[in-house]
Amino acid sequence: MWRIGELARMSGVSERTLRHYDKVGLLRPAAVDATTGYRWYGVPELTRLEHIRGLQRLGLSLRRIAELSDAPDAQLRQALAETVTALRRDIATMVETVAAVEDRLATDSPLLPRRARVAPRQLRLRRVEVADAVEVAALCTAAPATLVTWLSGAPAGAFTVAVTDVRGTTLTLPARTVVRAVVPPGCGVARAGLDLFDWLCRHRLSPAGPTTEDHVVDGDGMNAIVLEIPVRRLTG
Repeated sequence: MWRIGELARMSGVSERTLRHYDKVGLLRPAAVDATTGYRWYGVPELTRLEHIRGLQRLGLSLRRIAELSDAPDAQLRQALAETVTALRRDIATMVETVAAVEDRLATDSPLLPRRARVAPRQLRLRRVEVADAVEVAALCTAAPATLVTWLSGAPAGAFTVAVTDVRGTTLTLPARTVVRAVVPPGCGVARAGLDLFDWLCRHRLSPAGPTTEDHVVDGDGMNAIVLEIPVRRLTG
């Protein structure tokens, strides 16, 4: 029989860890001296300890290991298969995050676009023809207001804009997936729009419906502009 310090040295596990395993019922000593309180361990405990540490290296939590300690092998295999699925999902998320960070570092745009699912909305709009994108700013002189365009890319030349007007024509926008960006302070909305279209191009996304530019205001009178472009993924 080995005392806790000897088992710790043999297995490369700290005494604190072994005490914790005992406390949570994961690895009980073979015996405890009633007088000294020393914990004693044998080969079965060493084998169980190695099994616990092996399952930890395979990604199972101590709680899950405790649940599976006496389970049949088929149940353990199922738990490991679920762990693989979760790890692959985490890896995919990390790969996406790395790509997003690299994309941000490769440009000087202050925008931080993200994909979101938005609810349906209904607007009353008045359509206006503009000769150039610089004319759009004059259509929203006060918040709240919404501009809608039907652009498939960065504007070049004349195009149609619709601005909210209580006497205008009703437009219903369905629930949709959009790329959303809040225009940060110091970044003009025209530049932000161009940066957002560039972002779509780099991510192989294409506009899939009317784009919105919401001029919003909070109770303190602070203004913000929110851009939303419904998207679909390019194929080929």
